[in-house]
Amino acid sequence: MKKALVSALTAALVAGAVSTPFAAANPFSDVPSDHWAYDAVKQLAADGVIDGYGDSTFKGDKNITRYEMAQMVAKALAKTNVGGSDKALIDKLAAEFSDELNNLGVRVANLERNADKVAWHGTAEYTFQHYMNKDQKDDRFDSRNNLLLRLLPDAEVNQNWHVKARLDANTFLDEDSSTNAEDNGKVDLKRVWAEGHYGTYRLMFGKFEAPDPDTITDLAFSGAEVSRTPEGNGFGWVLGAGRVSSPTTFGYGTGDTAYNADDTANYQYAGVSLKKDKLYGAVRFHHLNADLGTTQVKKTYAKAATDDANIWLAKGTYTFDHNWAFKGFYAQNMEADFYDKAGSAELDYKGGQLENAGTWGLWAAYRHFGRNAFIASPWDVINTYNYGEKGVEIGGNYVPFKNTIITLRYGNGKDLQTDNKVQNLFGRVNFLF
Repeated sequence: MKKALVSALTAALVAGAVSTPFAAANPFSDVPSDHWAYDAVKQLAADGVIDGYGDSTFKGDKNITRYEMAQMVAKALAKTNVGGSDKALIDKLAAEFSDELNNLGVRVANLERNADKVAWHGTAEYTFQHYMNKDQKDDRFDSRNNLLLRLLPDAEVNQNWHVKARLDANTFLDEDSSTNAEDNGKVDLKRVWAEGHYGTYRLMFGKFEAPDPDTITDLAFSGAEVSRTPEGNGFGWVLGAGRVSSPTTFGYGTGDTAYNADDTANYQYAGVSLKKDKLYGAVRFHHLNADLGTTQVKKTYAKAATDDANIWLAKGTYTFDHNWAFKGFYAQNMEADFYDKAGSAELDYKGGQLENAGTWGLWAAYRHFGRNAFIASPWDVINTYNYGEKGVEIGGNYVPFKNTIITLRYGNGKDLQTDNKVQNLFGRVNFLF
């Protein structure tokens, strides 16, 4: 509190020294402790809109200056996504202290901009997954209960550039530990990159998410990307290159299909997209090249004579109205002999909206996933275990309260290699902040 008061007083003195004289309102005159503004600020602090005087040291039992009150109002004005009642309080306070805010002018805007240069977002996530068939050949686990904390810092460098990252910490409730003893309690830096925006163009450098994480590339890679995304309707494009670790396509660590070789691959991709009113579509090409060395792969699973994967992907979404939408994709690895195709067709009804409690959605889909068509699979109940699966998925989500979403999925199908029956159940709760 004392430190904040000193900072506010110093800023006021500097402002007075370098600007025109203050207007009629005296920024150093006290605001009586019984002034209505005290209750308004206390309410905004309780709602998390401001934090400058929202701690236990601000009880409204002492006079503060109009300048200090204006600083708090400026903080509130700098916030976004403020609720209706709080917005009304902020507007009322801004009218009351308009002279002080005008006197502070750009200096307050700059102060708030600097204070918010680093933003933290993330999620606390609980996941339950159960494999319901004994003849499903996944010996790793029958079920799992997983807790994840994910932090997403975003630091502003200047008006064009930000530095972003992703940090994950996992624990499996059944063992009360992470998957490996040495990783127990460990926070992993999964991604870190610099991102620049110039109009509709974006540049990224570092370790970041590959394009198409909703279909065939649920992983990060180290490299560079340049893309253009139009505002509204129009064409977009993307180009990227780098190195990616252990892509599913090359079958690392899977018994008789494992390669005795380098576990990273050179990775390049390119694609175009189109947004036109209710329709969105994209076509992309993903190329991987690895030093596979002497392989143990069987000819029936993938081409033993090549170290390449060339995957074509087409995907699209059509939104019929505010309730109904259809989306799908098709991918094929041109270098694989078998299990080289993947596709999905999904019909969606509504959908949970994080900002609106009580919203919900349902979907039904048919999916056919040959493993060699994937770089990394994002799918939960019909997936790419062994050499892939096919079947029907039904699911839904629900927002019980703001920024919390519950997701349930059920899959019923067959293993592509063995024709064994597959049944999977998946549930997740996300608390986003």
